This record gives sequence, C-alpha cells and structure tokens, in this order.
Amino acid sequence: SPLLIASSVEAGGELMNTTEVENFPGFPEGIMGPDLMTKMQEQAERFGTEVVYDDVTEVDFSGAVKKVVLGSGAVHEAESIVYATGSAPRKIGVAGEARLSGHGVSYCATCDGFFFRERTIAVVGGGDSAMEEATFLTKFASKVYVIHRRDELRASKIMQERAFANEKIEFVWNSEVADVLGDDAVTGVVLRDTVDGSTRELALDGVFVAIGNDPRTHLVHGVLDLTEHGTIWVDGRSSRTSVPGVFAAGDVIDPTYRQAVTAAGSGTVAALDVEHYLASLADAGAPAADAAQIDDLADADAA
Repeated sequence: SPLLIASSVEAGGELMNTTEVENFPGFPEGIMGPDLMTKMQEQAERFGTEVVYDDVTEVDFSGAVKKVVLGSGAVHEAESIVYATGSAPRKIGVAGEARLSGHGVSYCATCDGFFFRERTIAVVGGGDSAMEEATFLTKFASKVYVIHRRDELRASKIMQERAFANEKIEFVWNSEVADVLGDDAVTGVVLRDTVDGSTRELALDGVFVAIGNDPRTHLVHGVLDLTEHGTIWVDGRSSRTSVPGVFAAGDVIDPTYRQAVTAAGSGTVAALDVEHYLASLADAGAPAADAAQIDDLADADAA
C-alpha cells in the first residue's frame, strides 16, 4: 500500500500556509487551504495510504529498490518513489532576518497574523502571495505596509484591486529591505531606495516575507538532474526523473504555475506513471523498465 512520508510537524505543504483557495474545482465558494489539505489526506487514507510523520534525512536511489532514511533512523524501501517536497519560502537575506525569525519576522500570515492585532506590520513582495497576505493581515493589524522593489506589482489584477481598495494597506514603492531592526523583537526595517540608493528607517512591529519560493531539492542534489530553474528535471509532460523508478510532482518540478490545482494534476500524472512503471516490471527484482517501455504501455492503455 502507498506510504506517505510527511513532515515531522504536519502534512500539507504550502496549503497549510494559505488562506482561502478560490480556484480549486468543486468548491464554488472557496475553501481554506488547511481544510482542503485535510480533505485530501482523508481521501488518501480512505484508499489505504499510510501517513508517517517524520523527516527524510537521506535517500538512496542507486538500485532497483529505492531507500529512504528518516530522522528516527527508520529505513523504508520501495520499487518506486514519488518526490513531492514542494518549495520553501525565499529569504530576504539580511542579517536581522535570521536573528528575528519567529520574533517578528514571519513567512506565514495565516500562522502568525493574530499575534499582530492592532500592530503596524509590513509585507515584503509584489506578487499574488504578497497581496493575499497583506489583505489577510488587515484582519488583525492596524496598518499594513507593502514593500516592493519596483513601481508596479506583479500580482494578478484581482489581487491588486483588493489590496488597493483596502484602507489599511499602504504601498512603499521602489524600496527593498536592507536590514531588519530589533534586539529581541522587530522594531523596524532599514529601507533602501532602488532608484537613488538612499536609506531610511520604517518603524514596524512585524515583517512578513512573501518574495517567492525555492524548490526543496537539497536531498537529491547530485542524485537527480535539475533544471536551470533549480527544479527537478522530468521527461516532457511526464513525471519521470533522470533515475528510473523515481518520479516527481508538484512545485518541486514547476517554477511557473505553482497552484494547488496544477500540483494536484501533477500528482495524478505521477500516480499513473508509477502504475505504468510497476506494471512494466516483469517480476520482483527484474531490471527496471526504461522510458520507451513505459511509453509503449501508456500508448496501449490509450488505445
């Protein structure tokens, strides 16, 4: 039966950090990200999936039988692996950010927003995620600055309109965070003007960083081929990686769309590819089928 190795904290990835998901089929009124994830997990478990809450520390994909080592020391073996580790929030990269992470610096509005009731905070970024977080945070904060390095947003039109219409949100254009200030808690940021290079301080109680994500590929560097974007390389529209029997899905292969619905579709592709791969093995211990064999089997199914 399928084994799902989730985080030692919780399963769900970016959906657990999302407020309302409005573009997932079947939910015309929208659904909260964590609620959608709960439904997905319940459905997977209904069909026999076992969920293990632990962290993978090492992988060995060199043989026909793949090995996965967990933080607890447990080792799991399988003939096929689906690598779906998603992506991690990108950091600003300034000294105060790391020091004050968890003490006013956050990467998750839904996780930490309520700590900033009637406070002044900032969201760093200019995309859909930044607009979503800024709008959500106005439920708690008295003032939300949106700090963006350019003079226009990258966010979709509807997300921009929502943010512009919110009286609690003020935009700080052509600015980047040069440092986060504070000893034990955030007291402000140093802003650098991206046009003339001048700097100034902005008093704040919290900073929410929403400048994108990087694929979680640290476990497979030198093991699986990567693309120029840092995502895992897959063969065309399939989920096949450079190692037979190892498949990848979701944000870890997608540098462009990064939506819940596209990740779900990618997972479906991986499940079907695994099914074809396992069916192509003559018997236990037989040499792994190559891509051409799997394509032939898929074509036969389609016919």
